[in-house]
Amino acid sequence: MPINQPSNQIKLTNVSLVRLKKAKKRFEIACYKNKVLEWRSGIETDLDNVLQINSVFLNVSKGQTAPSADLAKAFGAKTSVNDIILEILNRGELQVGEKERHAQLERVHNEVVSIVASKLVDPKTKRVYTTGMIDKALDMLSSQGSQAQQEKSAGSGAGTPATGEEGEAKPKTKEHVWTGVVATKSAKSQALEAMKALIAHQPIPVARARMRLRITCPTSILKQAAKTAGPKAGVDAEDGEEKATGTVKDRILSFIEQVETQDVVGSEWEVTGFVEPGAFKGLGDFIGGETKGQGRVEVLDMAVTHED
Repeated sequence: MPINQPSNQIKLTNVSLVRLKKAKKRFEIACYKNKVLEWRSGIETDLDNVLQINSVFLNVSKGQTAPSADLAKAFGAKTSVNDIILEILNRGELQVGEKERHAQLERVHNEVVSIVASKLVDPKTKRVYTTGMIDKALDMLSSQGSQAQQEKSAGSGAGTPATGEEGEAKPKTKEHVWTGVVATKSAKSQALEAMKALIAHQPIPVARARMRLRITCPTSILKQAAKTAGPKAGVDAEDGEEKATGTVKDRILSFIEQVETQDVVGSEWEVTGFVEPGAFKGLGDFIGGETKGQGRVEVLDMAVTHED
């Protein structure tokens, strides 16, 4: 006896699903495994390599395609199926299996370690660490961070807030705790948190690799009194406020940790040197404000390191 199958049922296997809920309906598309992330990151640009079938479903596992009326109600009558698929692909929630989740986490972890290893150096030798050493250091911090969170949870509500000499509660300082890589955040943001934690806790001696910059400024401005204070400006003994003492040239040099070269070329003064990454924004703001756009800051190297 023949079995009648509904005409709108399509059986698909070995798929990654992307779901989007709209107009009280859940729409799904069937994609090849690992291709959704490549599409969203820009690695894959051919839609045919991402989709298993160019259709929108209500339930992929049951092979139930979405009726045209439901699509028109949710996305608009004039919206093409291709545009609907793109919206689901770009905005929908990706459903992945255990293997895909593990592979994704491993990719993010490797990218985080690689970024951190390229940005941190040994403070004495200025040499980079291997990714293996950075990985071990982060593992140490992850173990310490998990233990600290457990102790904090166990002791929450039991202690009293710390107070100063006059009995006032001390403001809480932000602790940089590292508990490991997650797949839901970008590698860049997690690498930044990892660097902050490594610098704060120093499981191995680390420091941010310095930036190499070229600063150009008209000589006519150099000897003018600086209107804003630099990072090493003095402090007024009476009112505790920073004094904007010194010339524009003095203030520029105060941002530079190590001067490599400086020279006058025509009507412009040019200095090349090494700057801590944290001082880069302040230097750029100072140059822009004091020179009214006539000065320039060029990045020659984002992270100066020495490698064997």
